[in-house]
Amino acid sequence: MDIFIDTADIAEIREACSWGIVDGLTTNPSLIRKAVEARKQDRIDMADYIEEICRLVDGPVSLEVISLSVDAMVEEAIKLHRRFYPVRKNVVIKIPVNTNDEDGPSPGFEGLKAIRELSGQGIDVNATLVMTAEQALLCAKAGARYVSPFMGRVDDYQRTLADASSPADGSALQTGCVLVEGIAHIFRHYSFNCSIIAASIRNVAHVRCAEMAGAHIATIPFAVLKQMTAHPKTSEGIRRFADDVVPEYSRLFDSLTVS
Repeated sequence: MDIFIDTADIAEIREACSWGIVDGLTTNPSLIRKAVEARKQDRIDMADYIEEICRLVDGPVSLEVISLSVDAMVEEAIKLHRRFYPVRKNVVIKIPVNTNDEDGPSPGFEGLKAIRELSGQGIDVNATLVMTAEQALLCAKAGARYVSPFMGRVDDYQRTLADASSPADGSALQTGCVLVEGIAHIFRHYSFNCSIIAASIRNVAHVRCAEMAGAHIATIPFAVLKQMTAHPKTSEGIRRFADDVVPEYSRLFDSLTVS
Protein backbone atom coordinates (compact mmCIF):
# COMPACT_ATOMS: atom_id res chain seq x y z
CA MET A 1 0.00 0.00 0.00
CA ASP A 2 1.30 3.44 -0.92
CA ILE A 3 1.44 6.13 1.72
CA PHE A 4 0.44 9.73 1.05
CA ILE A 5 0.91 12.40 3.70
CA ASP A 6 -2.15 14.51 4.43
CA THR A 7 -0.80 17.97 5.27
CA ALA A 8 0.38 21.30 3.87
CA ASP A 9 3.09 21.87 6.48
CA ILE A 10 6.46 22.06 4.70
CA ALA A 11 8.39 20.91 7.78
CA GLU A 12 6.17 17.84 8.14
CA ILE A 13 6.43 17.07 4.43
CA ARG A 14 10.22 17.41 4.40
CA GLU A 15 10.62 15.25 7.52
CA ALA A 16 8.29 12.49 6.33
CA CYS A 17 9.89 12.44 2.88
CA SER A 18 13.30 11.99 4.52
CA TRP A 19 12.05 8.66 5.95
CA GLY A 20 11.73 7.27 2.43
CA ILE A 21 8.10 6.21 2.84
CA VAL A 22 6.08 9.03 1.22
CA ASP A 23 4.55 8.24 -2.18
CA GLY A 24 2.36 11.34 -2.56
CA LEU A 25 0.40 14.07 -0.78
CA THR A 26 -3.14 15.27 -0.28
CA THR A 27 -4.10 18.65 1.09
CA ASN A 28 -6.97 21.15 1.11
CA PRO A 29 -7.46 24.94 1.12
CA SER A 30 -7.76 25.14 4.91
CA LEU A 31 -4.50 23.25 5.48
CA ILE A 32 -2.71 25.42 2.91
CA ARG A 33 -4.01 28.65 4.45
CA LYS A 34 -2.97 27.53 7.93
CA ALA A 35 0.51 26.59 6.74
CA VAL A 36 1.01 29.86 4.86
CA GLU A 37 -0.19 31.91 7.82
CA ALA A 38 2.29 30.08 10.05
CA ARG A 39 5.04 31.45 7.80
CA LYS A 40 3.66 34.96 7.46
CA GLN A 41 6.93 36.36 8.78
CA ASP A 42 8.52 35.06 5.55
CA ARG A 43 5.89 36.91 3.52
CA ILE A 44 5.54 33.89 1.31
CA ASP A 45 3.05 33.93 -1.55
CA MET A 46 0.48 31.08 -1.50
CA ALA A 47 1.25 30.10 -5.09
CA ASP A 48 4.97 29.96 -4.31
CA TYR A 49 4.20 27.86 -1.25
CA ILE A 50 2.21 25.35 -3.30
CA GLU A 51 5.07 25.20 -5.79
CA GLU A 52 7.40 24.32 -2.93
CA ILE A 53 5.10 21.47 -1.92
CA CYS A 54 5.02 20.14 -5.48
CA ARG A 55 8.82 20.20 -5.69
CA LEU A 56 9.25 18.35 -2.39
CA VAL A 57 6.93 15.43 -3.10
CA ASP A 58 7.99 12.57 -5.33
CA GLY A 59 4.50 11.48 -6.29
CA PRO A 60 0.96 12.78 -6.84
CA VAL A 61 -0.05 16.03 -5.13
CA SER A 62 -3.82 16.57 -4.84
CA LEU A 63 -5.04 20.18 -5.06
CA GLU A 64 -8.68 21.08 -4.55
CA VAL A 65 -11.21 23.22 -6.40
CA ILE A 66 -13.60 25.39 -4.37
CA SER A 67 -16.68 25.83 -6.59
CA LEU A 68 -19.71 23.54 -6.92
CA SER A 69 -20.92 24.05 -10.50
CA VAL A 70 -19.41 21.95 -13.26
CA ASP A 71 -18.26 24.92 -15.35
CA ALA A 72 -16.59 26.66 -12.41
CA MET A 73 -14.95 23.46 -11.14
CA VAL A 74 -13.55 22.65 -14.55
CA GLU A 75 -12.25 26.19 -14.98
CA GLU A 76 -10.58 26.15 -11.54
CA ALA A 77 -9.14 22.70 -12.16
CA ILE A 78 -7.60 23.78 -15.45
CA LYS A 79 -6.12 26.89 -13.81
CA LEU A 80 -4.58 24.81 -10.99
CA HIS A 81 -3.27 22.24 -13.45
CA ARG A 82 -1.74 24.81 -15.80
CA ARG A 83 -0.12 26.72 -12.94
CA PHE A 84 1.30 23.87 -10.86
CA TYR A 85 1.53 20.75 -13.02
CA PRO A 86 4.64 22.00 -14.88
CA VAL A 87 6.54 22.30 -11.57
CA ARG A 88 7.02 18.53 -11.31
CA LYS A 89 4.22 17.02 -13.39
CA ASN A 90 2.57 15.53 -10.30
CA VAL A 91 -0.61 17.57 -9.73
CA VAL A 92 -3.97 15.80 -9.32
CA ILE A 93 -7.25 17.70 -8.96
CA LYS A 94 -9.68 16.94 -6.12
CA ILE A 95 -13.34 17.03 -7.14
CA PRO A 96 -16.24 16.24 -4.76
CA VAL A 97 -18.38 13.32 -5.89
CA ASN A 98 -21.61 15.10 -4.94
CA THR A 99 -22.04 18.87 -4.84
CA ASN A 100 -25.46 18.99 -3.15
CA ASP A 101 -25.26 20.42 0.39
CA GLU A 102 -29.05 19.96 0.78
CA ASP A 103 -29.52 23.72 1.27
CA GLY A 104 -27.76 24.83 -1.90
CA PRO A 105 -28.91 25.12 -5.52
CA SER A 106 -26.73 22.34 -6.93
CA PRO A 107 -28.56 19.14 -7.91
CA GLY A 108 -25.51 17.14 -6.80
CA PHE A 109 -24.41 15.71 -10.14
CA GLU A 110 -21.94 18.46 -11.01
CA GLY A 111 -19.01 16.58 -9.50
CA LEU A 112 -19.47 13.58 -11.78
CA LYS A 113 -19.79 15.87 -14.80
CA ALA A 114 -16.58 17.66 -13.84
CA ILE A 115 -14.75 14.36 -13.34
CA ARG A 116 -15.85 13.22 -16.78
CA GLU A 117 -14.82 16.49 -18.43
CA LEU A 118 -11.42 16.70 -16.76
CA SER A 119 -10.50 13.05 -17.27
CA GLY A 120 -11.42 13.49 -20.92
CA GLN A 121 -8.85 16.29 -21.09
CA GLY A 122 -6.18 14.04 -19.60
CA ILE A 123 -6.23 15.63 -16.13
CA ASP A 124 -6.02 13.13 -13.27
CA VAL A 125 -8.87 13.50 -10.77
CA ASN A 126 -9.08 12.48 -7.12
CA ALA A 127 -12.81 12.07 -6.38
CA THR A 128 -13.23 13.18 -2.79
CA LEU A 129 -15.94 13.05 -0.09
CA VAL A 130 -16.78 9.47 -1.06
CA MET A 131 -18.95 7.89 1.65
CA THR A 132 -20.48 4.88 -0.14
CA ALA A 133 -19.38 2.15 -2.51
CA GLU A 134 -22.04 3.36 -4.95
CA GLN A 135 -20.44 6.79 -5.09
CA ALA A 136 -17.04 5.17 -5.70
CA LEU A 137 -18.49 3.13 -8.57
CA LEU A 138 -19.92 6.25 -10.21
CA CYS A 139 -16.61 8.12 -9.87
CA ALA A 140 -14.64 5.26 -11.40
CA LYS A 141 -17.05 5.02 -14.33
CA ALA A 142 -16.85 8.80 -14.84
CA GLY A 143 -13.07 8.47 -15.23
CA ALA A 144 -11.58 9.35 -11.83
CA ARG A 145 -7.96 8.24 -11.38
CA TYR A 146 -8.45 8.03 -7.60
CA VAL A 147 -11.41 7.76 -5.24
CA SER A 148 -11.10 8.83 -1.59
CA PRO A 149 -13.49 7.08 0.81
CA PHE A 150 -13.54 9.02 4.09
CA MET A 151 -13.11 6.30 6.71
CA GLY A 152 -13.10 8.58 9.76
CA ARG A 153 -16.15 10.58 8.72
CA VAL A 154 -18.12 7.43 7.95
CA ASP A 155 -17.28 6.12 11.42
CA ASP A 156 -18.36 9.46 12.91
CA TYR A 157 -21.67 9.23 11.05
CA GLN A 158 -22.25 5.72 12.26
CA ARG A 159 -21.73 6.77 15.87
CA THR A 160 -24.30 9.56 15.54
CA LEU A 161 -26.86 6.99 14.42
CA ALA A 162 -25.90 4.26 16.90
CA ASP A 163 -28.93 4.89 19.10
CA ALA A 164 -31.33 5.65 16.25
CA SER A 165 -33.20 3.42 13.86
CA SER A 166 -31.09 2.38 10.91
CA PRO A 167 -32.06 4.05 7.61
CA ALA A 168 -33.53 1.90 4.89
CA ASP A 169 -30.33 1.95 2.82
CA GLY A 170 -28.34 0.40 5.68
CA SER A 171 -25.71 3.15 5.61
CA ALA A 172 -25.60 3.36 9.41
CA LEU A 173 -24.34 -0.23 9.56
CA GLN A 174 -21.23 0.35 7.46
CA THR A 175 -17.93 1.24 9.10
CA GLY A 176 -15.16 3.05 7.26
CA CYS A 177 -13.18 -0.16 7.10
CA VAL A 178 -16.09 -2.10 5.58
CA LEU A 179 -16.58 0.74 3.08
CA VAL A 180 -12.99 0.49 1.82
CA GLU A 181 -13.20 -3.30 1.69
CA GLY A 182 -16.38 -3.13 -0.37
CA ILE A 183 -14.94 -0.64 -2.84
CA ALA A 184 -11.79 -2.75 -3.22
CA HIS A 185 -13.91 -5.82 -3.98
CA ILE A 186 -15.95 -3.95 -6.60
CA PHE A 187 -12.89 -2.48 -8.30
CA ARG A 188 -11.17 -5.87 -8.49
CA HIS A 189 -14.30 -7.47 -9.90
CA TYR A 190 -14.71 -4.91 -12.69
CA SER A 191 -11.00 -4.11 -13.25
CA PHE A 192 -11.40 -0.34 -12.94
CA ASN A 193 -8.28 1.71 -13.62
CA CYS A 194 -8.92 3.68 -10.44
CA SER A 195 -6.98 3.59 -7.17
CA ILE A 196 -8.54 3.75 -3.70
CA ILE A 197 -7.14 6.38 -1.34
CA ALA A 198 -8.27 5.61 2.22
CA ALA A 199 -8.83 9.12 3.59
CA SER A 200 -9.96 10.81 6.80
CA ILE A 201 -7.50 8.62 8.70
CA ARG A 202 -7.76 9.33 12.43
CA ASN A 203 -5.49 6.72 14.02
CA VAL A 204 -3.20 3.75 13.45
CA ALA A 205 -6.17 1.36 13.57
CA HIS A 206 -7.59 3.11 10.50
CA VAL A 207 -4.30 2.57 8.68
CA ARG A 208 -4.30 -1.12 9.58
CA CYS A 209 -7.90 -1.45 8.40
CA ALA A 210 -7.08 0.30 5.14
CA GLU A 211 -4.19 -1.99 4.25
CA MET A 212 -6.08 -5.15 5.24
CA ALA A 213 -9.21 -4.01 3.36
CA GLY A 214 -7.27 -3.62 0.11
CA ALA A 215 -6.81 0.15 -0.25
CA HIS A 216 -4.14 1.00 -2.80
CA ILE A 217 -3.19 4.14 -0.85
CA ALA A 218 -3.77 5.65 2.58
CA THR A 219 -3.40 9.39 3.07
CA ILE A 220 -2.20 9.87 6.63
CA PRO A 221 -1.70 12.92 8.87
CA PHE A 222 1.85 13.42 10.12
CA ALA A 223 0.84 12.77 13.74
CA VAL A 224 -0.53 9.34 12.79
CA LEU A 225 2.61 8.56 10.75
CA LYS A 226 4.67 9.17 13.88
CA GLN A 227 2.38 6.90 15.90
CA MET A 228 2.93 4.13 13.33
CA THR A 229 6.63 3.98 14.23
CA ALA A 230 6.03 3.59 17.97
CA HIS A 231 5.34 0.72 20.34
CA PRO A 232 6.07 0.37 24.08
CA LYS A 233 7.98 -2.88 23.55
CA THR A 234 10.11 -1.23 20.85
CA SER A 235 11.02 1.51 23.32
CA GLU A 236 11.80 -1.12 25.93
CA GLY A 237 14.00 -2.93 23.44
CA ILE A 238 15.92 0.23 22.66
CA ARG A 239 16.65 0.75 26.33
CA ARG A 240 17.91 -2.81 26.64
CA PHE A 241 19.88 -2.40 23.42
CA ALA A 242 21.71 0.57 24.92
CA ASP A 243 22.36 -1.33 28.15
CA ASP A 244 23.84 -4.25 26.21
CA VAL A 245 26.51 -2.18 24.47
CA VAL A 246 29.85 -3.02 26.07
CA PRO A 247 32.94 -0.73 25.91
CA GLU A 248 34.88 -3.26 23.86
CA TYR A 249 32.22 -3.25 21.15
CA SER A 250 32.06 0.56 21.14
CA ARG A 251 35.84 0.75 20.64
CA LEU A 252 35.53 -1.61 17.68
CA PHE A 253 34.03 1.20 15.59
CA ASP A 254 37.11 3.36 16.19
CA SER A 255 39.23 0.74 14.42
CA LEU A 256 36.91 0.36 11.43
CA THR A 257 37.08 2.54 8.33
CA VAL A 258 34.67 3.32 5.52
CA SER A 259 36.40 2.81 2.17
